[in-house]
Amino acid sequence: MSSCGCHPESSTTEAEYRILRIALVLNATMFVVGIVAGILGQSTSLIADALDMLADASAYTIALVAVGRSARFKAGAAGLSGSVLFVLGVGVLIDAARRALVGSAPESLVMMGIACVSLAVNATVLRMLGRFREGEVHLRATWIFTRVDVIANIGVIASGILVLLTGSRYPDLIVGAAIGTYVVREALEILSEAWEQQKEKEA
Repeated sequence: MSSCGCHPESSTTEAEYRILRIALVLNATMFVVGIVAGILGQSTSLIADALDMLADASAYTIALVAVGRSARFKAGAAGLSGSVLFVLGVGVLIDAARRALVGSAPESLVMMGIACVSLAVNATVLRMLGRFREGEVHLRATWIFTRVDVIANIGVIASGILVLLTGSRYPDLIVGAAIGTYVVREALEILSEAWEQQKEKEA
């Protein structure tokens, strides 16, 4: 069996590719579903959740490109992922402020329905990415992104319930702003880790 020519590193790389490709397809699909539902349902929190899915899809794409590359390239890929997430988080905060001023009428049932589907998808992806939790920075970034998504999904479901019970748009706006703030914080965490790794490699 020792002459089979198998290499553990190659197997690991193939496994990473497979997991990341599945995660990419699932998140890209849910981004399209979520953004359409969020716009039609006038839900800031659902739009924020969908944009978070887009950020995930971007992170998985970058991670796929980074697999097998140098540590410097991986740190740069993680930095790009963090930058994308930061911009989207700020965009969500701006949208929440805009809707607070001009008004909105979020559809609670749409919010809860789409968020429940997204939660099921993200819980599955998070379990798949568990092996990356303590991995290299570009792979850890994908796990962090998905963790954010799970928390965001739960927040959207809660805001949908509150909108249904109170008839007010403010739970949707508050949760949307909270998701945006959390996204920005996680983006800064990723950027910090990428920066530290780049400095270590340059030292």
